[in-house]
Amino acid sequence: MKLTIIRLQQLSAQDRQDLSKVWPEKDIAALEKQLNDQHQLYAARFNDRLLGALRLEITGAEGKIFDLQVREVTRRRGVGHYLLAETLVQNPSIDHWWIANDGSEQPQVITAFMQASGFQPEATGWTKSVMPG
Repeated sequence: MKLTIIRLQQLSAQDRQDLSKVWPEKDIAALEKQLNDQHQLYAARFNDRLLGALRLEITGAEGKIFDLQVREVTRRRGVGHYLLAETLVQNPSIDHWWIANDGSEQPQVITAFMQASGFQPEATGWTKSVMPG
């Protein structure tokens, strides 16, 4: 089965269980209640299981990404890169992206990942501008 990137608007019981493995410290029920057009959730699905996810907040033409995370057992296989790239593709009206420097992982690994994804460092995170259209 193919890895797909999906926007989750309503979570199944399996989605909740998988997300609790992606984000063990998060209150998944509270996160689900926040979902709307401005507060979105994207996930990488493979064989009906979620392997990684990110939260997206949209304000006008700006997208802010938080909590980009891939399950540890699945890392180093391109899931995070595909999740990030497809989230950008699925939101063509956004021309300025910012990703929180959550500080949850090794800084050198995050730096390499973000630079490979075309993002530039700034004080509080990473930015990328995209030409509209």
